[in-house]
Amino acid sequence: MTTVSSLPPRQGRNVELSLLLLAVGIVVIAYLNVGLATQGSFPPGLLAHGTGLLVISLAFHMLLRWKASYADPLLLPIVTLLNGLGLVMIHRLDIAKGNDIAEGLALKQLTWSALAVAIAAGVLVALRDHRALRRYTFTAAAVGFGLLILPLVPGLGRQVYGSRIWIGLGPFSFQPGEIAKIALAVFFAGYLVQTRDVLSLAGRKVLGLTLPRARDLGPILVAWAASLGVLIFEKDLGSSLLFFGLFVAMLYVATERRSWIAIGLILFSGGAYLAFLLFGHVQQRVMLWLDTFSPAALAISDQLARGRGPFRGARRWPCP
Repeated sequence: MTTVSSLPPRQGRNVELSLLLLAVGIVVIAYLNVGLATQGSFPPGLLAHGTGLLVISLAFHMLLRWKASYADPLLLPIVTLLNGLGLVMIHRLDIAKGNDIAEGLALKQLTWSALAVAIAAGVLVALRDHRALRRYTFTAAAVGFGLLILPLVPGLGRQVYGSRIWIGLGPFSFQPGEIAKIALAVFFAGYLVQTRDVLSLAGRKVLGLTLPRARDLGPILVAWAASLGVLIFEKDLGSSLLFFGLFVAMLYVATERRSWIAIGLILFSGGAYLAFLLFGHVQQRVMLWLDTFSPAALAISDQLARGRGPFRGARRWPCP
């Protein structure tokens, strides 16, 4: 008898459709708001971008109804909203640079979004049973961690805005961490399915939380060390937090124990503080965030200052 409850999958395709329309509506309003605020008129690309996003999301919604009716109804609307708001932000860059709407970055990004959805649809059709991926649990781990350290290879890795998370191949550049996220998610899922009963066993109870046994802390310590490696060597707090947070979130889903979340927060907070004390580039990032408009911060980078816009009644920074 397992120690973790199993719930039958719930279908919520109509809920998904309603939330999807709401997400697209929010994006259209945001797009309209940018046009009215910057140009005082309806943006000319509103119909093309709004319709494009709606068609892409509805097409994938229909595919989910056909091939994965058990899928979580919240994921597609959330992704659509985030992607759409990203398009709006890129549209702001087009306006600032005076780009033509028909050839702007926002429309190109929408094209990439359509390509991503097409690839996701291909995976959904070709992979009839996602449980087959359990056969490649540790292969996915090797691929994921290999891609994660690829930017550290001399001559291949590229440092952009202080973070070493890019690789360059001739005129092309790419973040291998984007593929590593998928591979590591497959690894985490397969590993936790195999070990969730062991990881769910109770240890001592402290401050109302039932802590896991000390012998079961190995996986989260390994993930913690790997995330600190990303923070220290690749100088990217965002990726470090994302990878470790992904593991902790999946660990909680697999075991249903809140103590894993508490342990994860303590480990990452402690590791980030230690990295702050030991490494100058981490201190610079913190200083840029806490005092963005100080002369010392602006001497390092004015990127965050431009993103924050007007400040304390002083000169107005041009927002891209």
